[in-house]
Amino acid sequence: MDKQYATDFTIQEMIVVAGARTLPDNKVIFAGTGLPLVAITLAQLTHAPGIVPVFEAGAVGPSLSRGLPLSVGDSRTTNKANYLLGLNSAFELTQRGFADIGFIGGAEIDPYGNLNSTMMGAFPDNYQSPKTRLPGSGGASDMACSCEQTIIIMVHEPRRFNEKLNYVTSPGYLDGSPNARWNAGLVGQGPQRVITTKAILGFDDDTRRMKLIATLPGETVRSIQDATGFKLIIPDDVYAFEPPTVEEIHLIREVIDPKGYFVKKTIKN
Repeated sequence: MDKQYATDFTIQEMIVVAGARTLPDNKVIFAGTGLPLVAITLAQLTHAPGIVPVFEAGAVGPSLSRGLPLSVGDSRTTNKANYLLGLNSAFELTQRGFADIGFIGGAEIDPYGNLNSTMMGAFPDNYQSPKTRLPGSGGASDMACSCEQTIIIMVHEPRRFNEKLNYVTSPGYLDGSPNARWNAGLVGQGPQRVITTKAILGFDDDTRRMKLIATLPGETVRSIQDATGFKLIIPDDVYAFEPPTVEEIHLIREVIDPKGYFVKKTIKN
C-alpha cells in the first residue's frame, strides 16, 4: 500500500521523524529527554521495536508504556527496566562499549562535529561572564566520548554552525586530523549524523568535515548552505528526504507526546 504523507507537520515533528528513521533496530541507545526521546519512542513504535533505551539516571531497557518521561530521573524511566543501578553504572555501560548510539544535542557545532552547550561569548577572556551562559554538558560529553557512535539533533541556523566554537563541550572529530579521537583517548567512533531542521548531515571519511546527505522538505542545497556558517561538502548523491507520513504524525501527536511537552504543535513548517 502506498504511503500517505502528512501535509500539516511542524518543524519539530519533521526533525523527530528524521531522527527516528535514522535509528536502527536492536541497538542500545543512550539519550536524554526531549526530542531525542520522542524520536526513540517513534522508532520503537514503527520500524525498530528492539531498541534498548538507556537513561542517564541509571535505567536500562525500560518500557515507556506509562507515558513519556519528562526528565532522565522521571520514575517512568524505570518502568519494567532491565536493571536500575544508578548514574555511574549507566556511564560505565558506555565506557565498556555497550552503548551503540548516543543521541545528543547542542547549541553550536563546528565542521568536525564538536559541540558547544556551555557558553556563547569571548573565551577564554570572558569565561566567568559570557554573553550567554548555556546549560552545560550534563551527560552529553561522556556520551560523545564513549558511545560507539553519536547522532546529533539541533536547530539549523548560521549562528549555530560556526567554523570555530565558543567552547568545546562535547568532542566530535576534534581538529579532523587522522586518529584525532584515538590520540585523545576517546573510545567511541564519533558523530555519524547531524539531524537538523533543514537537513541530514554526515562527515567525510577522509577529512572528517561535515557533508550534506539529504535535504528536508522545503529545503534546497542552496538554502542549507546559506544557513550554515562554514562550507559544507556537497556530494553528488544528495537526496530529498521523504516527508512524515500520516501515521508518524499521528503517533507523535496522539500517542507519544499528546500534551506537547516536547513537540509543540504551533510552529508551522
